[in-house]
Amino acid sequence: MSLTKNKAVNEWVNEMAAMTKPDGIVWIDGSEAQLGALRKESLATGEITALDPEKLPGCFLHRSAVNDVARVEHKTFICSRREEDAGPTNNWTAPDEMYAKLRKLYGGCMKGRTMYVIPFSMAVPESPFAKFGVELTDSIYVVLNMAIMTRTGIRVLKCLDSSASPSDFTRGLHSKAGIDEENRYIAHFPEDNTIWSINSGYGGNALLGKKCLALRIASYIGRKEGWMAEHMLILGIENPNGEIRYLAAAFPSACGKTNLAMLIPPEAYRKKGYKIWCVGDDIAWLRVGSDGRLWAVNPEAGFFGVAPGTNMKSNPNALLSCRKNSIFTNVVHNLDDNTVWWEGLDKTPPKNALNWKGEKWDCTDGSKGAHPNSRFTAPASQCPCISGEFETPQGVPLSALVFGGRRARTAPLVYQSRDWDHGVFVGSIMASETTAAASGAVGVVRRDPMAMLPFCGYHMGDYFAHWLDMGKRIPNPPKIFNVNWFRTDGKGNFIWPGYGENMRVLEWIIKRAFGEAGAVESPIGRLPEPGDINREGLDLPLQTLKELLTVDRDLWREEAKEIRAFYSKFGDKLPSKLNDELARLEKNLA
Repeated sequence: MSLTKNKAVNEWVNEMAAMTKPDGIVWIDGSEAQLGALRKESLATGEITALDPEKLPGCFLHRSAVNDVARVEHKTFICSRREEDAGPTNNWTAPDEMYAKLRKLYGGCMKGRTMYVIPFSMAVPESPFAKFGVELTDSIYVVLNMAIMTRTGIRVLKCLDSSASPSDFTRGLHSKAGIDEENRYIAHFPEDNTIWSINSGYGGNALLGKKCLALRIASYIGRKEGWMAEHMLILGIENPNGEIRYLAAAFPSACGKTNLAMLIPPEAYRKKGYKIWCVGDDIAWLRVGSDGRLWAVNPEAGFFGVAPGTNMKSNPNALLSCRKNSIFTNVVHNLDDNTVWWEGLDKTPPKNALNWKGEKWDCTDGSKGAHPNSRFTAPASQCPCISGEFETPQGVPLSALVFGGRRARTAPLVYQSRDWDHGVFVGSIMASETTAAASGAVGVVRRDPMAMLPFCGYHMGDYFAHWLDMGKRIPNPPKIFNVNWFRTDGKGNFIWPGYGENMRVLEWIIKRAFGEAGAVESPIGRLPEPGDINREGLDLPLQTLKELLTVDRDLWREEAKEIRAFYSKFGDKLPSKLNDELARLEKNLA
C-alpha cells in the first residue's frame, strides 16, 4: 500500500513494478519497527548474520557474491542525449539504446521477490540543499544500508509532497537480478534524473543515493542550478578560543581522506584546546550563501568506509563509529567471539574464522581474510568527533578548499594557489602515483581532477568551466590549497609522519585563509616558510621540513608536459583560462 498521494511517485512505482513483476511491494516508512522486521527476515534467509550483542550491539555481517565486490567503472554509463555532453572520461550510450537494453534485463527480474520502495533525502530533508529520491530495490541489504546512509521514509515523502515541485525527484531502480557480471550495468540518465542499476548487490553500485545521485546526477543538477557537488570531506578546526573554522578537501582513493576527516590532533595541540569536528568524510554539496561565502553540507547520513587498514592508530574515530548499529561487508568472521576482523585492525588475526567468502580461513597461509574493498556502514551520528552542525540545514561556511594526491617527489607538503582561477588549475591537475613493488620503480601518474574523474556526470571540460564560473559568483570565496603527505626520500620512505600530524599543515592553511600566517612565492604557488609549520612535539628536523617544501623545477617541467598532454583530451571544451594558467606555470619554471 502506497504511503503517498504523490501522483508522479505512484505512477512511476507502478510502471516499474509492471516491468519487473515483483510478488509484492513494501513501502519503507523509516520506522525502527519496520527495519527490525526486515533484519529478522534477512537473518532467516542468511543474507546477514547477527554479531555478538555485547561486543558489537546491533551489528551484522554480510557477504556479497564473489564476483560483486566493488564499483564497476567500465559498466557505469552517463546516458546523456548527446555523446559530447558525457565527455571523453565517461562511458556513453544513447538513452534510448540503454533503456531498451535494460528493459529486457529488468523484465520479470523481481518475480518471486519483494520490491521495496525507499523514499530518501540527500541532506536534511528540510534543508535548502536537499534533493529527494525514490529507490526501488529487491534487496533488504540495500534497504538496511540506505536507512543508515540517507534519511528515509514518511518524513521524506511529506517534504517531497509539500515542495513546489512534487514530481522533481530522482528515480532510482535497482535489482540484484541474477548478479550476472556480464549484464551488470549502472546507468545514469541526467536529463531524466534517473538511475538504473542491475545485476549488482555491492553498495557502490546499489546504494543509489551515494556516488550515483550525490555525485554523478547532482554534479549535473548543480551545474544547471548554480551549485557544486564534490567528492570532498568537510571538517571543522576548533582553536583554543573556541572558534571553529571549516574546510573541505578532495583526495583520490588511498590518500587518507577518511583519516583526515576524523583526525585527532597531536598531544601538543590537544593540550592547548584544539579539536577537529567531522562534518563529512566523502561528499560535499556547496552553495553560495546570502553572506557571500561558500557553504557546505554533507548530503549523507552515514559512513560507507573501507575496513582494511582502519585501526586505533590510523583512525580511532572511524573504528569507534562502527562499534554498534553497523553493517560489515566482506570482512573476516571471528567464530570464537562472533565479532569481525580485517587486515590492519590489529596484529592478532583470529585462529578460528571464516574469510570474506565464508570459507574456513587459516591466517598463516598467506591469504587475505578480508576483501581489500571490504566495508563498514555506520551512522555518522555515532562518530565521537561528529560536528554539532551535522544536522544544520544551512551547512557550514568554508574558509578553505584543499586538493591532494600521492606524489613521491613532485608536489611539496603544502602550497596555496594565487587566486580562485589558479586554484581551479591546481585542482584540475591533481594526480597520484602508483609504485611497482616488484621492481621498485615508480609507476604511472593517474590524473584525477578534483578527485571527480569517475564521478562527474557530464563533460570534464564543462566541469572545469563551472568551477571557474562559480568563482565569479562567490563574493567571499574560500582560499585554495594543495597538500601532499606522501613525499619520499631516496630509499622510498615517507618523510612526513602523516595521520594526526597533518594538523600542523591544516593549522597553516586555516591561518592563511584568515591572513594570520605568512607565505613566500614560488613558481607553482605560495609556500609556507619552514618556520611557519609548527614542529612543537614533532621529531622532524628543520632541514627535513625544508626538503618537504622544495619545488624541483626539473620535475615540474616534466609535470607541465604531462599536464598539457592530459588537457589535450578535452579539446575545445577545455577553458582557455586553464591553458593560460599552464602557460604561466611553464613561464615561471623557465
